[in-house]
Amino acid sequence: MGKIVSNFFISLDGVVESPDQWHFPYFNDEMGAVVEEGMQGAGAFLMGRKLYEEWSAYWTTTGQDQDFAAFINDVPKYVVSNTLEKAEWNNTTVVSGDVAARLREVKQQIDGDIQMSGSATTVRWLLANGLLDELRLLVHPIAVGHGRRLFEDTPTHPLKLVKSETFQTGVLNLAYVPDAG
Repeated sequence: MGKIVSNFFISLDGVVESPDQWHFPYFNDEMGAVVEEGMQGAGAFLMGRKLYEEWSAYWTTTGQDQDFAAFINDVPKYVVSNTLEKAEWNNTTVVSGDVAARLREVKQQIDGDIQMSGSATTVRWLLANGLLDELRLLVHPIAVGHGRRLFEDTPTHPLKLVKSETFQTGVLNLAYVPDAG
């Protein structure tokens, strides 16, 4: 059975939007190893419609990181959307209708992690519906000051820290699971 694992580059002030504008000075071999480990454990990839539209346009044409491009183009992908009617990207399935029930089915069918990167709105929905199994954060030592935050106008979600390490750059590698009490 697969588990849904969400990954974010996040600033100290909770911003997850446009990490390409603040993340790269902190990227090093330690972070690369974490990203690689996530790719190796992935049985599938899950995303929201907006991320699907951005990534399918980018990674099928101009992807600069050839390792990630090969991974993301080949891995089975699931897009959560009730507005996207058809997915053109290789190995992509649209999850619509009773999304929660459909994702439970997907989890039963997948061996390995169902990885996510980005899609903050989708992650908030997954948490609210008891479908997110793990939240992995690479917390960067920078206050961005503006942009979408991971948790905006959300109910309380207790989380339990299950892993933590500090990289040489000051980035914190944190993993949380929902804490039922």
